[in-house]
Amino acid sequence: MRTRQQEWAQDAYRRVARRAREPGADRYKDMALRFPVLVRQAGLAQALAFVQSRGEEAHRALAEDLAQTLGYGGLGILLEAAQEAELLRYLRLTREVLLVAEWYKRFAQALVEEAHG
Repeated sequence: MRTRQQEWAQDAYRRVARRAREPGADRYKDMALRFPVLVRQAGLAQALAFVQSRGEEAHRALAEDLAQTLGYGGLGILLEAAQEAELLRYLRLTREVLLVAEWYKRFAQALVEEAHG
């Protein structure tokens, strides 16, 4: 039996490996590195709304992938869940997003450089 962290890591690895071969991989990596900081500084709902409304295509792709890793259908559904969550659920969701975002950050650092280095 695998832990939730192991499942998230495996899914994140698969998604980042696919994105690392696509155009815009450097921008995807850039957002993977910045997203955890954005969440900590602005808050989860605000960070997701920012990426959805103003982010580049590669930035939205990262948020879509992250949402799907967590079991949400996409960025819009994750954003809606964050906006509607009660405080304890919001805090838990933020923690889960940050945990998954760290996997994306690690794998983007390794795989995008591999693909374009």
